[in-house]
Amino acid sequence: MQIQLADTDEAIAACYPVMRELRPHLDEQDFVQRIRRQGEQGYQLAFSTENETPVAAAGFRLGENLAWGRFLYVDDLVTLPAQRSRGHGKALLDWLKDHATEQGCSQLHLDSGMQRKEAHRFYQREGLEASSLHFVTHL
Repeated sequence: MQIQLADTDEAIAACYPVMRELRPHLDEQDFVQRIRRQGEQGYQLAFSTENETPVAAAGFRLGENLAWGRFLYVDDLVTLPAQRSRGHGKALLDWLKDHATEQGCSQLHLDSGMQRKEAHRFYQREGLEASSLHFVTHL
């Protein structure tokens, strides 16, 4: 299982079917441009393949703040339903942890929707702990 960064438009576009599982509102026509715009703010997209086709993807960014110091924040982490429980999510999460360490981060963070109970079990199994609540208001 190989993890790589989507650093070409073709690789980014190939990740769209995976990312759509988590973000169904995304438009395929705008996907590459959105990833590129977010990239200007540090967003990166990593993915795992099966037979050279992306089957799992993780969007992330590096940051630093007063609360956490230097950190890696996972915006998106998803595996195609047919590929779940085959190690792709674990491999991506392990890669993200290693990448964070290599980049001088002392923490990895992610938010997960309250309804994603299976994902929560996976995160806990992989050593992540629920540490706060995320609040939002729509403007």
